[in-house]
Amino acid sequence: MKKDQKILLIVEDDPGLQKQMRWSFDDYQTLIVADRESALAQLRRHEPAVVTLDLGLPPDPDGASEGLVTLEQILALVPDTKVIVVTGNQDRANAVKAIAMGAYDFYQKPFDPEVLGLVVERAFSLHALQQENRQLLQSQDSPMQGILTRDPGMLKVCRNVEKVAPSDATVLLLGESGAGKELLAKALHRLSPRSAKRFVAINCAAIPENLLESELFGYEKGAFTGANKQTRGKIEFADGGTFFLDEVGDLSLALQSKILRFLQERVVERIGGREEIAVDVRIVCATHQNLKKLIEEGRFREDLYYRLSEIVIAIPPLRDRHGDAALLAHAFMHKFSRQEGRSILGFKQDALHAMEAYAWPGNVREMENYIKRAVIMTDGSQIGAEDLGLSVPAGEPEPVNLREVRDEAERKAIVKALSRADGNIRAAAELLGVSRPTLYDLVDRHGLKQSVSIKADEA
Repeated sequence: MKKDQKILLIVEDDPGLQKQMRWSFDDYQTLIVADRESALAQLRRHEPAVVTLDLGLPPDPDGASEGLVTLEQILALVPDTKVIVVTGNQDRANAVKAIAMGAYDFYQKPFDPEVLGLVVERAFSLHALQQENRQLLQSQDSPMQGILTRDPGMLKVCRNVEKVAPSDATVLLLGESGAGKELLAKALHRLSPRSAKRFVAINCAAIPENLLESELFGYEKGAFTGANKQTRGKIEFADGGTFFLDEVGDLSLALQSKILRFLQERVVERIGGREEIAVDVRIVCATHQNLKKLIEEGRFREDLYYRLSEIVIAIPPLRDRHGDAALLAHAFMHKFSRQEGRSILGFKQDALHAMEAYAWPGNVREMENYIKRAVIMTDGSQIGAEDLGLSVPAGEPEPVNLREVRDEAERKAIVKALSRADGNIRAAAELLGVSRPTLYDLVDRHGLKQSVSIKADEA
């Protein structure tokens, strides 16, 4: 048995079914037991990722009491294990009860190796995803701390942040609200030589215009009514460190002029003061707005834009980050389950389908709020689409089974090649890089004879 094989524990007391399942799952390292004590012993020793559990175990082979107790003890020992309960056709009530207790899924007899194999493969995929999430969350020393992604576009953004961070170049982060602009700004600071100094942030959209100037530049005692003492501004307070100017597109034209002068001269004047104060800070800005469009409308200074955009990093929205919806959902579920003291074990399939289809206009921040609410409000041990308040889209979810994905990609490539070759098998085979007999076999296997026009080979 290969060391890297996935471990599947089969809890089944029927010798005939044991043999069938062993043959059907020879791609896995299968451990087969017939009772609860043996199952728990193997669980402690091997910690399998997936368990198939027959509810009808001795001493109650005709009922479900022993199987449900076994399920409860398995989840108590290894909560992350994905348990697929196996039931009879007339035992749906116990299957539903098992799901409520925390089982991953249920499968109704009679035994169909292809159907059960798909359920098992999906369970292994989900377990691997959750383990990776946990490892990512535990790597607290990572300079990109707080940023979880597998999307190639977002990974490229992270690499660009790592390249730019050691310099003193002014960075402009572009992205929708909730996409993670402040997290990336903090990563720029942590990776820079200024990391020992302060990271100071201000949101230009959150502070009234008449107060924003004093927040940025500070003021002298007596500069205006209520100015009872000399106060440093945020820019001055960040001296030696990084100053993050969030939602810079909301600055008034008057304040834009003052920010431009600071960027050119690197000095500030407090309101009511006459002294120029030198400040050494690294500037990082962010906005969800189209600054070039604001320039055309006369609402943003072009010269300030060029000062702020020495380096521009565009952050993709969550809806364009392939695979990140499920990745982040599991991370937030674990986080809030710990915070709220809940034993939430995962998401139902309809929840994952709904989250992957939803556009997330509020991006990661919106998802975080949805998951927190669901963790608090759900009654069961798994979060469903209803708990999230999301509708389940019509149609089947995109397949995650590798064989399905490969078959679909192969079918599309064959159809495209035959179309380009006007149905000529020889030309299509050359395009695909296969022999003519192989292409004939593939056409037969995918049932394409009736759906594409195939011509006899031309000399």
